[in-house]
Amino acid sequence: MNQQRSDGSKRARSRLLSFNKLVPNLITLLAFCSGLSAMRFALDDKWETAVGFILLAAIFDGLDGRMARLLKAQSKFGAELDSLSDLVCFGVMPAVVLFLWSTIELSKYGWVAVLFFGICCILRLARFNVRLEEEKPAFANAFFTGVPAPAGAGLALLPMMVDFQFEVGLQGYPVILALWLVGVGLLMVSQVPTFAVKRLLIPQRLVLPILVIAAIVIAGVVSAPWFSLVIVLTVYLASIPLSMLRYRRLVKQSEGYRTGV
Repeated sequence: MNQQRSDGSKRARSRLLSFNKLVPNLITLLAFCSGLSAMRFALDDKWETAVGFILLAAIFDGLDGRMARLLKAQSKFGAELDSLSDLVCFGVMPAVVLFLWSTIELSKYGWVAVLFFGICCILRLARFNVRLEEEKPAFANAFFTGVPAPAGAGLALLPMMVDFQFEVGLQGYPVILALWLVGVGLLMVSQVPTFAVKRLLIPQRLVLPILVIAAIVIAGVVSAPWFSLVIVLTVYLASIPLSMLRYRRLVKQSEGYRTGV
């Protein structure tokens, strides 16, 4: 009898889930709601608020994975939920907001750019999920293949941020913006290695300088968000050639070790 009660108690506990296990998924849902809310504000011509909500979704997206690892709450369900949220927040919303802001002037051709960007994002996310279990050299962990979805969303919205800050009238150049959207989409599905900042190993001597730089960036984003984000995204874009060179050097070094050269 006691054994039956014990087995029943274990089965009951196995059907219970700690609230901590739900926290990462709740953050993912916050990211989804933030990204989707961009549509509402874009339809009301509140462009800065719309872009701000997509950026907020990117912040939540960066937190959910870290919380999952911290709370040891990783799950296949959470991974799938995160990918679906990323598709909406970073594959659909940036392109649609840019379309409503400017490229709608191109009618069906502007919408083709939106569809192309969305397709590139979904292909990039699918490729990322498939390659998670692939074996690769240790140095490759510090790189993404192509531009990740949140960074792609930021780059897609970069012309809007430039216009918010400097009022240069980019809204009046829908053809250029449509081509820009296509170019960012191609970067997302490309084989170009890009730095995975969260995976980079930092030497001890550089920890303090990096923290100081991070504090300056955060202070800048708080006080002058569009100017600071334009600088950050421009630096990121400029880092892509550097990441390609760094990756090629590491590949050559790895091949040299294998051949004994």
